[in-house]
Formats: sequence, structure tokens, C-alpha cells
Amino acid sequence: MLNNIGLPGLLLIAVVVLVLFGRGKISSLMGEVGKGITSFKKGISEGEEENKRDEIKHVEDVHHADLPEHADQGTHPKTDLKADKDRV
Repeated sequence: MLNNIGLPGLLLIAVVVLVLFGRGKISSLMGEVGKGITSFKKGISEGEEENKRDEIKHVEDVHHADLPEHADQGTHPKTDLKADKDRV
């Protein structure tokens, strides 16, 4: 049924809606729809930014958790340069 609505049918529907609701009501309705779309896009972008921040924080937390903590940096095999010089 709706497959056969062409351009003349859409124009007829638009004219009927315009007569029923008036130009002012339709323009205010379209303004509200525009505001809704804008706030929806803003919410989506804020959500994506929040997800990126959470992901970065999670990666930093995991990275810091994997690092070994040494009380004395000279005892770590890679940082004990004096011991390597003494062995030679």
C-alpha cells in the first residue's frame, strides 16, 4: 500500500498536514526535532569520549600493574651496570 506513494502523494500529505496544523506549529515542531537530533549527536560524542578516557585509564592501570617494583634500582639485572663492569 505505501509502496505506491509517489511525489504527488507526498505533496498531498504535506498540504493536508499544513492545513491541519498551520505553518507556525509545524515550524516549531521541526525546531524541536532539530534540537533533539543535535542533543542526540552531542550525547553520542560525549559517550565516545568517555569510553576513550576509560580505555586509556584501563590501559595505564594494567601497564602500571605489570611493572615490577624494585626498592633498590641497582639490584635489577638490567640496571646493575657496576656489577657488569666488575665481572669483566
